[in-house]
Amino acid sequence: MEEKTTRRASFKKIGVALAALFGIGSANAMTKKEKQAKKEVVGDIVTDQDIPLFSGAVRHGNTLYIAGKGAHTEPFEIKAHTEIVLQELQKELERNGSSMEQVLKVNVYLADLGDYKAMNEVFRGRFGKNPPVRTTVATYGGVPGNSLVEMDCIAAVD
Repeated sequence: MEEKTTRRASFKKIGVALAALFGIGSANAMTKKEKQAKKEVVGDIVTDQDIPLFSGAVRHGNTLYIAGKGAHTEPFEIKAHTEIVLQELQKELERNGSSMEQVLKVNVYLADLGDYKAMNEVFRGRFGKNPPVRTTVATYGGVPGNSLVEMDCIAAVD
C-alpha cells in the first residue's frame, strides 16, 4: 500500500511539473484581489411570484454583466427598438461606472432575421472605434415582451 501511495505522489508531482512547464493551469492562477472579488448585484432583481428570477446587472471584480434589454413599446419598428435598447444599455453601463466604449461582448437577439441590416444601421458606431465582439441570432418564437430586438452585454469597469 505504501508503494502505491508513493507512486501516486510521484505521478502527481510529475503532473504539476509538466503543467507548470507547458503553462497549463496558469489561466486558473488568480491574484489575491481576484480571489476576494465577490459577485455584486448592481441592477434590479427581477422576481417571478416573489421569487428572485434574475439580476438586471451584476458586477464581479472589474467586469459588468448586463441582462438583456428590450424595447417593449410602440412604434414596432426595428430601428426605433434598436435605438431604445442601445440607450438602455448605455444608461445601465454609465450607472455602473462603465461606458459603451468599454463593452467587450454584445449578444443581439432579433425577432426577425430580416431586420439584421436595419438593426446594424443603428448599431454601427455606437461602441467607439473598437467595437465589441458580437453574436447575432434570430429567436424562434420572438423576443420576450414583443420587442423586435433584445441585447445583453459584458463590459469592463474602471
